[in-house]
Amino acid sequence: MNILFATSEAAPFSKTGGLGDVCGSLPRELYTLGHRPAVILPAFRQVYQAGLPIESTGISFEIPIGQKRVGCQILESHLPDSAVPVYFIENHDYYDRPQFYGENGEEYRDNCERFVFYSRAVLEAIRQLELGTELIHCNDWCAGLIPAYLKTLYAEEAPFDQIASLYTIHNLAYQGSFWHWDMALTGIDWKYFNWRYMEFFGNLNFMKSAIVFADTINTVSPTYAQEILHPPLSCGLEGALEHRRNDLFGIINGVDYAEWNPAIDPYLAPNNYDAERLSIGKTACKEALQREMNLPVNSGIPLVAAVGRLADQKGFDLISRVMEQWATEKEVQWVILGTGDPKYHQVLGKLAAEHPDKIAVRLEFSNELAHRIEAGADMFLMPSQYEPCGLNQLYSLKYGTVPIVRATGGLADTVVDVNAESLAEGTATGFSFNEYTTLALSEALNRACSMFADKPSWHKLIQTGMRQDWSWSNSAREYSNLYKRTLAQARQGVLS
Repeated sequence: MNILFATSEAAPFSKTGGLGDVCGSLPRELYTLGHRPAVILPAFRQVYQAGLPIESTGISFEIPIGQKRVGCQILESHLPDSAVPVYFIENHDYYDRPQFYGENGEEYRDNCERFVFYSRAVLEAIRQLELGTELIHCNDWCAGLIPAYLKTLYAEEAPFDQIASLYTIHNLAYQGSFWHWDMALTGIDWKYFNWRYMEFFGNLNFMKSAIVFADTINTVSPTYAQEILHPPLSCGLEGALEHRRNDLFGIINGVDYAEWNPAIDPYLAPNNYDAERLSIGKTACKEALQREMNLPVNSGIPLVAAVGRLADQKGFDLISRVMEQWATEKEVQWVILGTGDPKYHQVLGKLAAEHPDKIAVRLEFSNELAHRIEAGADMFLMPSQYEPCGLNQLYSLKYGTVPIVRATGGLADTVVDVNAESLAEGTATGFSFNEYTTLALSEALNRACSMFADKPSWHKLIQTGMRQDWSWSNSAREYSNLYKRTLAQARQGVLS
């Protein structure tokens, strides 16, 4: 099948989070299954900084945006170590900026125009490049207008009248909601600006448009697909989602084990390990991490880590409160890596200054250090308020670092809680809790620390986690089946 990934991010060309990982890995796996995937991105400034060869296709065209016409060029490259082509829509006025979506906590004022342009340029590129696209896999709000265009402005125009659309919601909280007069930029008839289609509380909403018009919809975990049908995780879109619930699916993201594998991870050398060489290698990684973070070197003390965006959504209000309590009561070390809300920079920095022998905080992002933390930590915290999929818990399983998670979204789908039944069956892989409270997180940590002291049980728990297979090969097969369903759904149509 000819599949075009429409996305604002695809690693290694552009990435701010999980979206970039998915769209940089899934197409390569689909190629191995016999599909013919391609990826199309805005040519952000960071694309040119990726250090990969990019060439001009020689194709340029103009797109109508409101009352004006705006031009672009199409560039081309490939996903590394693959035959998957990547196309870039180059318009420096829109995309040659310091960041992807905004700066200093403020979104770019013309984001609607930038991604209206992107959506229409994707469709024109299909025609100009003669891609023979059968299905467009649209990702998150930035590509949300593409399904709407296919069912409205381009519905009776070849080759678009034969193209199906799958829309993947990576995070429902980011919807692409804009002033109602921006509807004029789209070129879509104003008759679709109403509560049934593209309007949401008086605004033009890209994500709602995609939910309404796409042939099928999916999220990045089965549990999240159910959670978003109801408040609060529906973020106001429960009506649109309920209407499409029979076309809504959940597929867990995969892991690229070529990058996240302690046996071959270059950032761990010479202390690489696998499930069979666990004890020596992981102990060496832990002691190396303790030295790097200026913590006392002691393999017998539990080392708890968290890596990611320092935000309420990621549970850092719970983490910081538990750290403050435990720092004076427990013999536990903490390592935190990430950036985010300034209040957490202040709180975590203060805790590290007050307890330098127990708490190490790096207010930055370092991919290399993130790998070493996954390898060196004993436990990894993800007490998220919500988590569409999550990847760090999957990395942690592979690295023999026991995840401690709140049972929401993809965390509930991927971590099997330690209890009498799961221990007896040999299926336990971590610790989970339900209530979003400091007490619940503290109790889960206490359970983990108690088992940490029981080395045979702890070793068995780690081994079970390391032998899990969360590779993209499994997820790609599920997507392949969903693509077939989507093509069938497209023949039926979704508008009434």
